[in-house]
Amino acid sequence: MNGESFSAGEQLVSPAYIRQGREARRSHELLIRLLLEKGKCPQDPWDESTIELFLHELAVMDSNNFLGNCGVGEREGRVACGLVSRRHYRLIHGIGRSGDISAVQPKAAGSSLLNKLTNSLMLDVLRTAGVRTAASCFVVPMATGMSLTLCFLTLRHKRPKAKYIIWPRIDQKSCFKSMITAGFEPVVIENVLEGDELRTDLNAVESRIAELGAENILCIHSTTSCFAPRVPDRLEELAEICAKYDIPHIVNNAYGVQSSKCMHLIQQGARKGRIDAFVQSLDKNFMVPVGGAVVAGFNESFLEEISKMYPGRASASPSLDVLITLLSLGASGYKNLLTERKELFTYLANELKALATKHNERLLDTPHNPISLAMSLKNLSEKDGQAITQLGSMLFTRQVSGGRVVPLGTSQTVSGYVFKGFMSHSNDYPCAYLNAASAIGIKKQDIDLFIKRLDKCLRQCKKGKHSEIDASGSGQMPQAIATLEEDVTELTKDFTASVQVEAEA
Repeated sequence: MNGESFSAGEQLVSPAYIRQGREARRSHELLIRLLLEKGKCPQDPWDESTIELFLHELAVMDSNNFLGNCGVGEREGRVACGLVSRRHYRLIHGIGRSGDISAVQPKAAGSSLLNKLTNSLMLDVLRTAGVRTAASCFVVPMATGMSLTLCFLTLRHKRPKAKYIIWPRIDQKSCFKSMITAGFEPVVIENVLEGDELRTDLNAVESRIAELGAENILCIHSTTSCFAPRVPDRLEELAEICAKYDIPHIVNNAYGVQSSKCMHLIQQGARKGRIDAFVQSLDKNFMVPVGGAVVAGFNESFLEEISKMYPGRASASPSLDVLITLLSLGASGYKNLLTERKELFTYLANELKALATKHNERLLDTPHNPISLAMSLKNLSEKDGQAITQLGSMLFTRQVSGGRVVPLGTSQTVSGYVFKGFMSHSNDYPCAYLNAASAIGIKKQDIDLFIKRLDKCLRQCKKGKHSEIDASGSGQMPQAIATLEEDVTELTKDFTASVQVEAEA
């Protein structure tokens, strides 16, 4: 409603009441105006009514919502189901144009504004999180792996002779396949063992550059966030190597935004050497549905080249999801989540260390990994090789998600490349182990329940009860059923206790 509408309303309702309602609306409009003027994440969270008002205002700026619109093209924002339309707040046109994902659409001013604003807020968040000199970024409706592929394809036009990508090994399929999908040959650099940690072999990197020739190398593809006992790559040194040999540098920062240490490594790498772009996941860092990533860097023109490499228009869903999330959290709310995650990492480390000691194992010493932890399973592995994989199954059936049990000697072929010791980031890591991570959004009760269930599973494995269900066909069915019933009862108690804790909070 504009001023004329409010004046007309005074003929029907007391002017005093109308003025009060008008002032209330102005408070919403003031927040929206400040957001558009500054292009930064608001310090304080918005309430849902303000967010919905803003989204509806954006939607009526798109042609598919014009009252007198007459669409005769092949893409007019038509949606058959009202439920689908409401799910997207009637923002149907997506983002970008056929030649550039960041371009403005003439028929969708609201969606275009949403796209530009989301990118602006995301850049502000990345700077606040630690990469203060980031020059530009954009949200892309693809997860981390395909977003990395987009970066590699952009570099192809700048280095047409290059066919190799130097990649310090990390046993995660999507980042490896991102290079294969882009049509390049990964040059795998095995990590070196320093104490318990797996770290970047800088000598091997330089040796391969000398062997292959810098002009034949598309880029160095490094990693920050990863599963322990691997730790973030030596980004500063790799960035210096890239600057020395004039080789581009792409960083896989999948869930590193939540870690001040990972973001500091990127900032320092860019300051001391060369980093062309760094890519991070939306769902892992901002707790939104899977399907989006942020491509960021220190050179606006190169980021523009990457955005123009994306073919066609794109879904606005990831941009819409993260915009709503950032407005609902505010900068203060997001900072609180980062602080809580960091504190709970210390708590998880202490609890896991105590449990490891109890079972004659140890928490692996990986001080350079700020998110993931690893606990040895050496005694369990020596007793029964099958017990390691069974432990993972037992945790999963007891509703423990995200924990990784890594046995020894596993090999796997990925896109024709054979990785020995797959999942351990090394051909021959000294022991089997279990991973757990303190990621953004984790709660203390999650850790407490995890430690409790892991303790019970370890005790059962040591007693040989891990094979009860597998052996149930040989006369042990009643015992297996009794074990499952006991677990279900305990899970129910744990769930009830968790609900009570949340209610009290």
